[in-house]
Amino acid sequence: MTVKTTFPKGFLWGGATAANQCEGAYDVDGKGLTIADVSPGGKERLGLLMSGEFPLEIDRDNYTYPNHKGIDFYNRYKEDIAMFAEMGFKTFRMSISWARIFPNGDDAEPNEAGLRHYENVIDELLKYGIEPTITMSHYETPLNLVKEYGGWKNRELIALFERYAKVILERFHTKVKYWMTFNEINTGVFGSFFSTAMREAVPQDNFQALHNQFVASSLATKMAHELNPNIMMGCMSIYATMYTMDSNPLTAIKREEENRLLNYYCNDLQVRGEYPSYALKYFKKNGIEIEIAEGELALIKEHTVDYLSFSYYMSSTVSTEVGEEARGNFFGGTKNPFLKASEWGWEIDPVGLRIALCDLYGRYGVPLYISENGLGASDNVEKDGSINDDYRIDYLKLHIEEMAKAINIDGVDLMAYTPWGCIDLVSASTGEMSKRYGFIYVDLDDEGHGTMKRSKKKSFNWYKEVITNNGL
Repeated sequence: MTVKTTFPKGFLWGGATAANQCEGAYDVDGKGLTIADVSPGGKERLGLLMSGEFPLEIDRDNYTYPNHKGIDFYNRYKEDIAMFAEMGFKTFRMSISWARIFPNGDDAEPNEAGLRHYENVIDELLKYGIEPTITMSHYETPLNLVKEYGGWKNRELIALFERYAKVILERFHTKVKYWMTFNEINTGVFGSFFSTAMREAVPQDNFQALHNQFVASSLATKMAHELNPNIMMGCMSIYATMYTMDSNPLTAIKREEENRLLNYYCNDLQVRGEYPSYALKYFKKNGIEIEIAEGELALIKEHTVDYLSFSYYMSSTVSTEVGEEARGNFFGGTKNPFLKASEWGWEIDPVGLRIALCDLYGRYGVPLYISENGLGASDNVEKDGSINDDYRIDYLKLHIEEMAKAINIDGVDLMAYTPWGCIDLVSASTGEMSKRYGFIYVDLDDEGHGTMKRSKKKSFNWYKEVITNNGL
């Protein structure tokens, strides 16, 4: 059957980055340190982050810090945005670094230099007709809030985030229509230094931290809608389509339990606005008691988000039997014999994206925004300077085809697609430059050597054609 592959009029094609992975200039113009600034580069990075044993200070004797330089987007944003415009971007998902606005997170007054920088970036995007999509907190909590407050388990961070959100919303509410509060918030369910800024992953603290973020998100949503009713506020989570390895009913139950906590829990709170019954049972069973102040449940219920955004990189397979582990799959799980994997071991599953879209739209009924999707790969520069990344084109083409099926066959309301790392940047999981996602190559290696010259990969012109033809 031939499937119509055009997308709705006004569909937001674009790309996505994060401040801590591309800006560099980590100590410039009054910016304070963030959790990303003390996260070391290299293959040991993820293990250190998960263990909670890495230092909370910069330790150049033992580690490198690639994000300190990034790809220098802080100074080169005009050049990069011009290339995004050449591709035809309709939107660009970026983040504001909290520590550029409040260097310590709890400062009395905002840093005007930081506000002015982001205003310049936003104005540059608007000059080309590119709608900014801004994430308020993308793995870059001010470091001081870890050291002095213990991260998001501390309820004082609610008011501090509210003040930060108020400043940027008041400054940019007439220029920015699309916002997201917390990046991949659901990684905090199982403990994530990046998302909750806590070194120890204790279930009691994890769920308290998430509750505090739900409250902070609702406060930001309330402010945004009061400032400008046309603003669309979104939540953002990471989604992994989950399969069972066999038809054993016990495997199906295990899959259901894991699926609810990873894929539904945070979205249930931010889109539906209430604690689901399965979560309350889970809390009781595990002795989790969340501190909830008067009026917070009503706030969460009344001020839900306008759309649901999610990242999709891979699926996960659940088994009750001992099997070969899926290498590189950060959700764990068993290797799926029906799927191929990237060189970093991430299983590639385009059909799983269609399943994800159907699942989320069927459950929540709000517009969906694919805020991250892409293939991390090693790119080779040929002697003539060309970069023939057909593997990236194939990956994205297959995922876009499944998006079209979800829209045209399944009736899903999909509003945007912003592939991750539209320009090469520092990897969040490894701190490497060699794990590249972009349509634009940046001449920089894992040790920080290179000219930082930008050049177009083969996928650059391919994606330009996709946008020009609205997905056709």
